Amino acid sequence: MPPPRRPKRPAPPSKPSGYAARAAAVACLVSILERGRPLDDAFDAAIGKVGPLESRDRAFARLLVMTVLRRRGELESVVSSFLTKTPPDSGSLVPILLSASAQLLILETPPHAAISLAVDLSRADPKARRFDRLTNAVLRRVSTEGKELLTGLDPVACNVPDWLLARWREAYGDETAREIAAASLTEAPLDLSAKAEAGAWAERLGGHLLATGTIRLSRADAGRVEALPGYGDGAWWVQDAGAALPVRLLEPAAGQEIADLCAAPGGKTAELAAAGAIVTAVDQSPARLSRLKENLARLKLEADVVEADLRAWEPERLFDGVLLDAPCSATGTIRRHPDILHLRRKDDTSQRVALQEGLLDKAAQLVRPGGRLVYCVCSLEPEEGERQIAKFLSANPDFVRLPIAPGEAGIDAAWITPEGDLRTLPFHLPHAEPELSGMDGFYAARLARQGADYAHS
Repeated sequence: MPPPRRPKRPAPPSKPSGYAARAAAVACLVSILERGRPLDDAFDAAIGKVGPLESRDRAFARLLVMTVLRRRGELESVVSSFLTKTPPDSGSLVPILLSASAQLLILETPPHAAISLAVDLSRADPKARRFDRLTNAVLRRVSTEGKELLTGLDPVACNVPDWLLARWREAYGDETAREIAAASLTEAPLDLSAKAEAGAWAERLGGHLLATGTIRLSRADAGRVEALPGYGDGAWWVQDAGAALPVRLLEPAAGQEIADLCAAPGGKTAELAAAGAIVTAVDQSPARLSRLKENLARLKLEADVVEADLRAWEPERLFDGVLLDAPCSATGTIRRHPDILHLRRKDDTSQRVALQEGLLDKAAQLVRPGGRLVYCVCSLEPEEGERQIAKFLSANPDFVRLPIAPGEAGIDAAWITPEGDLRTLPFHLPHAEPELSGMDGFYAARLARQGADYAHS
């Protein structure tokens, strides 16, 4: 007789709709808030952990992460009203509570869905599992009492670190510092740089053509970037309006030899190549250079891509123009990278300033006599910008500043420092529709190496 068949094991219960997206968001927040991992790396790792997500779920997971990172202080204040002490050794309990509270208070997710899925997430974590009832109880109170508590909070005071706000007050004054902070907590619009015919592409995409030449769309209207007309044809690339300005200060022209230093992921390289310049793009990160090459391939643009530590790079020629987008604290890009609010520390800057100084000295050595050097950082901190250039000019008499004129490259007079450098702030470019306002905070100085070997047109 044949052996009796074993009964089939029941299939494990399927996860409810939306579970994977929320699991990815929680995993990403754990990586950022507890392990100090940058947003993009943490998000990609989280998606890899939970498995592929449909584009809609992926977009929701990222929105949820960004919301928590921007509003963490407010959300923690509300949650702490109902949870006086975080239980020890509770795994991902806090990220679960914060993400669910963001859904309830800001993203307007139906309470049953947000709370039920949060409880499921807690039960899936061996350390948070024993707090599933606590999760349910806290979030029920958040759903009924949280909004009133939220309206009584000051977003700037809650969400921006005290040391960073104090630094902005010292640099810009109380009123401007608060404007910077408030703008930094908003979602950035989608900005595009076109290879050509920016006006026509703005019309086709239903966007706005800024005075600087950037095409601007609201995130809500844009949808998936890859689905927009022109993406597959390489007609444009994503680049903040502020980030597009430093290249324009070089005034690149066809045939000029220009070095783009610390070039990845390649937005500025693309600008230079689209202008017809002969571009050498240098970066030391293989992963970031891979992205740069992919971007250039999609855009059908060419550059000589060099993987090297700039400080040790010895090219065989000097350049008509050199652009140094130096590594920095990136505090001007918090709208797009709210993880900066949680990863930066008060004493981080001095080490970066020393690195920038060395890179700037090296970049200067690559400029042909009569050529131009543009130094830029996406930092709001004067020691990484204005003070860096003041120190450089005092030590390098063969370089002189070329002041920026109002209206040049669409630059507003309010964005120009008394010395003639570029200084954009996150609340610049206001618009009647808030989702179309703002730009990244950038500093850029345009310098010329004195000499007659090459006269820049």
